[in-house]
Amino acid sequence: MCAACNSHVFDVLVVGAGIAGCEAALAAAASGASVALASAGATFSGSSFFPGTWGLGLVGPDGEKDEDDLVGAILEVGRGMALPGLARALARGVGPAVARLRQRGVRLLEANNPDERDFIPCFDRAHRSWHGLGRASYRAATGEALGRAGVVTLPHRELLDLVERDGQVRGALLRDGRGEARELGAGAVVLATGGFGGLFSRTLTMPDVLGTAAAVALRHGGGLVNAEFIQIMPGLVEPVRDVVFNERTFRYARVEGLGAAGAERLLDSRGGHGPFTASLPDRAVDLAVAAAGPRGAAVSYDLPARLPEFMQTYFSWFEGTFGRRPDEGVRIAPYAHASNGGILVDERGATGVPGLFACGEATGGMHGADRIGGLSSANGLVFGHAAGLAAAEWAAGRTCEEDEEGRPPRITPEREGEALLALRRAMGERCLLGRTDEGLRETLRLLDELDERNALAGSSRVANATLSARALATAMLARTESRGAHFRADFPEEDPAQARPLVVRLGADGRPVAGPLA
Repeated sequence: MCAACNSHVFDVLVVGAGIAGCEAALAAAASGASVALASAGATFSGSSFFPGTWGLGLVGPDGEKDEDDLVGAILEVGRGMALPGLARALARGVGPAVARLRQRGVRLLEANNPDERDFIPCFDRAHRSWHGLGRASYRAATGEALGRAGVVTLPHRELLDLVERDGQVRGALLRDGRGEARELGAGAVVLATGGFGGLFSRTLTMPDVLGTAAAVALRHGGGLVNAEFIQIMPGLVEPVRDVVFNERTFRYARVEGLGAAGAERLLDSRGGHGPFTASLPDRAVDLAVAAAGPRGAAVSYDLPARLPEFMQTYFSWFEGTFGRRPDEGVRIAPYAHASNGGILVDERGATGVPGLFACGEATGGMHGADRIGGLSSANGLVFGHAAGLAAAEWAAGRTCEEDEEGRPPRITPEREGEALLALRRAMGERCLLGRTDEGLRETLRLLDELDERNALAGSSRVANATLSARALATAMLARTESRGAHFRADFPEEDPAQARPLVVRLGADGRPVAGPLA
């Protein structure tokens, strides 16, 4: 019996309570399933609710007539990495997802000047249907909906492992804030745990985005696709840290370390997309920022008399939040942000592991080497709903065993901070910008050392973090080219022969192996 939720088992357990997890829980509950929604942090957390940005964009096709064009843009921007079936499911699902939000009472913001070029999504080639997704409104309306649906929320429960019986996932091992780990039974499990941000020392995500669920999925037979494509965003290090930099302001900026020749043209181009990309000449801007070192590169501005709407929103938010304007001087550095890749799923969120589903930023394939801005929120809404429906359907008629009464909780070690700090430092130094064969192999050696030390301590959190990090480094090492969010300093150009996704799975020795998607 689960003392925290006063229930033996659930039909569906959703792990992760950002947008994707909440949508999965609501969809499963609407199908008649009993649902628990667990999360490493508070309910309504994860990247969806990261406070270091001024808002969430939600992009979709401008009506049915625009669906094919959006799918084409996703595939083009993905540089051969996006899977057509997932891209089409994403584009097709945004309209119904928006309708569900409105029916729930979520307030969606509209642009006053939607034709301004700032409302063309990052990396895209055209204006789309654009909304601002208000987090406060989403939290209020969705919280009420979860309560009405009878979803049991279990905040501050970290995923350590999955429970398998008879070759099927039948629950999960969750650790609470006191360090006690207990099994919670379920007919199906949905992973909506976010991306890999927590594996890096400098990250623009919430602390509960641990990056460890990928390791759990791998151990139970799942695969990771496009894991090497981590979005690298410029973020502030002065006057505040861990805040997203508004890329549109590059168009009026001067960046320390960026040579004068062609700088204006490069900065204007760089203002068209938030994350770094190796696929455009304006990568020179990010490389100059990275070369400035830990303190970051200074940014100053020559602003127009009237700011465009998108920028004015940012300036007003910045001044209201931090008590000063961005043009009073900031310093920026590269941060790990969203993940374009993750657990390999189909259009319904199935992982190929019986009873295991996944959705949101924890997954990959619907995006590619680069991702169109605003599609991360869309991804969570569309595939969260699909995974919740599929999990409820799978769980129907499958009765889970009750936890054994009197089973003692498993206690995991508290002294994990030093190992995780070393891991995140290594990933931040060698696995963001400027990856090299030597640096990636050195990272793998360090991860081996951490695993050896952890063998005595037995920390599941450290074991999961090192396996997830090893999977990322393995994928980065296998892609001997630069493409989209992946930049190899020793292979700075794109290789047409590698225009295909890589999938990471565990080999017979339990170590990650990268190979082409079959």
